[in-house]
Amino acid sequence: MPERTETPEAAPRSPDRTPDGPGSPASPGSPDYLEKRTLRRGSAGPLLLTGLGVAYVVSGDFSGWNFGLAHGGFGGLAVAAALMGLMYTCMVFALAELAAILPTAGGGYGFARRALGPWGGFLTGTAILIEYVLAPAAISLFIGDYVESLGLFGLTSSWPVYLACFVLFIGIHLWGVGEALRFSFVVTGVAVAALLIFAAGALTDFDAARLHDIPADTSALGASSWLPFGVLGIWASFPFGMWFFLGVEGVPLAAEETKDPVRSLPRAMAAAMGILLVLALLTFLASTGAGGADALKDAGNPLVAAVQPDGHPTVLGRVINYAGLAGLVASFFSLIYASSRQLFALSRAGYLPRVLSLTSRRKAPWLGLVVPGALGFGLAAATGDGARMLNVAVFGATVSYALMSLSHIVLRRREPGLARPYRTPGGVATSALAFLLACAALVATFLVDVTAALVALGVYAVAAVYFACWSRHRLVAGAPEEEFAALAAAEAELNRDRTV
Repeated sequence: MPERTETPEAAPRSPDRTPDGPGSPASPGSPDYLEKRTLRRGSAGPLLLTGLGVAYVVSGDFSGWNFGLAHGGFGGLAVAAALMGLMYTCMVFALAELAAILPTAGGGYGFARRALGPWGGFLTGTAILIEYVLAPAAISLFIGDYVESLGLFGLTSSWPVYLACFVLFIGIHLWGVGEALRFSFVVTGVAVAALLIFAAGALTDFDAARLHDIPADTSALGASSWLPFGVLGIWASFPFGMWFFLGVEGVPLAAEETKDPVRSLPRAMAAAMGILLVLALLTFLASTGAGGADALKDAGNPLVAAVQPDGHPTVLGRVINYAGLAGLVASFFSLIYASSRQLFALSRAGYLPRVLSLTSRRKAPWLGLVVPGALGFGLAAATGDGARMLNVAVFGATVSYALMSLSHIVLRRREPGLARPYRTPGGVATSALAFLLACAALVATFLVDVTAALVALGVYAVAAVYFACWSRHRLVAGAPEEEFAALAAAEAELNRDRTV
């Protein structure tokens, strides 16, 4: 039976049970509590949702993945990327089923809340927030690097550029979700078109010998020209193989702003995953075969390095440079959206301060956009370490993947009769495979950057103390994700009484 919670959901709702005071607009017991926390419904259809899924990820095709060559070589990264592609595909199918059952803005938090109780929901939501707050901060640094390398307006990679990114793109989100998603769709289209043009150009200079030109470390177990760092290099490459797909799981966060989410979400998630798999294959093979694994393993801009091996500018290289900036903008923009919706849902349900879920007249969670944006800008300006922040984000992502996959398994076992408009192909076997691969990827983060993993664990520990001591006792029964969980608990208790 689902865990009972020490919240108002187990008792009649009463305004004076909350610390905000009876009848206060901030009180969960007041009639207008949810009215002040409403998103604009019907703003997105399958096409915009598919674009959102690709936008989350597309910057990873332009840079980042290639550092896996320094850990596993072409063969190690190829196997890692294939396994991570399998993990994401299995997870997307599982999340599509969960999204059709629980189409709320909570996404992964909502799924885990129903399956694993309040603690499971909080830990999953926190892991997702770690991913979606840290990733835009890191990408703002990469945008600054691109702006400087392209010589745009004479700007350098510095805090004014990072601040301009956050102010401009958060401003578009505050304008409205429909406008924001359409902007993201256009920029993503430019980036995808450029990737296809790049692949066509790079494949004309493809040489299979360049794929395995990294010298083998003969002391490594199983080392060869294809696995220059041995078998362990495959495992160490997992986090970099994820960069081709990292973020696609965020599509369900748009559920409350979607037309017919039960039908649209599964279709959009499957379509986005299919596009990402094709782009990953083309980008990885074309760039490594044209530029060489050894030359690309440390390149900050691997696609440009692949088509400009001697460093001399080319037309294609210039196009890819600008397209890379478009890809970074698309991912930055969409990840801001994801962090605001996850924060909105957790705040609306009382897991985080409730004020963070207030929405504007245009139905945008304005504090949910501004607060993570301010935090992201502060981290970017203070640290300047984009790689470390991305590694922290990857750690949070892998934790959430394991918990969301586990949620699918638990709900299939505990509630087999639950109405499922969409059913995961392969059922529990599919989500179990995603769970095992996510756990393996989580361990691999320690092989790549122990400090980043420990930083993420520290954030987790602080959040857990806050939840245990404060917000766990102040959850909002009327929030959609909490109502779903309360309904499940009531039905389970009724069924138990009937069998006694």
